[in-house]
Parts: sequence; C-alpha cells; structure tokens
Amino acid sequence: MLRVVVANAIASVRSGEASVEEAILHAAVHGWYEGHVQGEDECPGCDLRGELPKHSNRG
Repeated sequence: MLRVVVANAIASVRSGEASVEEAILHAAVHGWYEGHVQGEDECPGCDLRGELPKHSNRG
C-alpha cells in the first residue's frame, strides 16, 4: 500500500496537480492512515497506543 501512496504522490507532482509540499503531506496522512487500519485489523480491541486489551492473555 505504501508503494501506491508514494506513486500517487509522485504522479500528482509530475502532472502539476499538487506541489511537492502538498504531495508529501498527502502521502504522510495516507501512510499513517493505512498503518492505523492495518493495526486495527491485526489487534481488534487494542487501544491507540498499541496496548493489549485489558482482558487478554499477555503471555
């Protein structure tokens, strides 16, 4: 997914659709979001800091 986000940023700069600053900001936001989504998929019920749910096996 990161490859797609970066490729889209590069394409938007090359086409004149976005400035370099806009493309970097867009890629950073979407990169963070995709990581957040993946984290939620990997650990449903975990809090935002990556802690395990209170009633889980910490073994």
